[in-house]
Amino acid sequence: MTIAAARTDDLRIGPLSKTFSLPTGSVHALDSIRLDIPGGRFISIVGASGCGKSTLLRIIAGLETGYDGHVTLGDKPITGPGLDRGVVFQEHRLLPWLTVEANIAFGLKNLPPDEIARRVAEHLELVGLAGFAKAYPHQLSGGMAQRVAIARALVNQPQVLLLDEPFGALDAMTKIQMQQEVLRIWEVEKTTMILVTHDIDEAIFLGDEVVVMSSRPGTVKMVLPVELSRPRDRSSIDFIALRKRIHREFFTEAELPFAYEI
Repeated sequence: MTIAAARTDDLRIGPLSKTFSLPTGSVHALDSIRLDIPGGRFISIVGASGCGKSTLLRIIAGLETGYDGHVTLGDKPITGPGLDRGVVFQEHRLLPWLTVEANIAFGLKNLPPDEIARRVAEHLELVGLAGFAKAYPHQLSGGMAQRVAIARALVNQPQVLLLDEPFGALDAMTKIQMQQEVLRIWEVEKTTMILVTHDIDEAIFLGDEVVVMSSRPGTVKMVLPVELSRPRDRSSIDFIALRKRIHREFFTEAELPFAYEI
């Protein structure tokens, strides 16, 4: 049998553990995390507050060090930040004194000006903001600002896009629109995407798989395939059944925050 070679954007994590040393003592944040994420997949990670979801994402991004274990992208260990990984945070973190196009171009280095202009224009088109190149962040809505942040993260053509609760600060309708927008971009770009979220509906709607983490120290309780065709109907019986299954990992039957009829 022929074994397929690993893709350069396959992500392998673990076993990985992380303990923070604080003045009041140590905090065991992550314990023996193991995940293999094939390139091009959309993975959602859910868990209670404080379970280490964002810490795990920061380790993948190379922003967090001092952990036990390893993380590799393709055959290369991740030891710090790199252009092969882009990050979108909950706050857009745009530079207010720069235009939209300048914010997107900010991370482009050592490229000819015409190539920078081409990439910026291409990514403005990708996120549906082609007419806003000269606008400033204060002139944008929250959803538009997050689109700029996504374009900025993608413009360096990373192998992996890390999304750390990127829609948490948006109103309900804008949040749904941005979920659909990110899904559209993923379907076009086929960039590996890893989303950390508290929103179980969001995790199911977007993810090929949902990784459910335990409370601190964070461990992987379950990796649940989402075998629903796209676009996904949040009101379908199968969608609701998946939501209920994930909720049951966090609540007893009596504590479930919603009533389900399946």
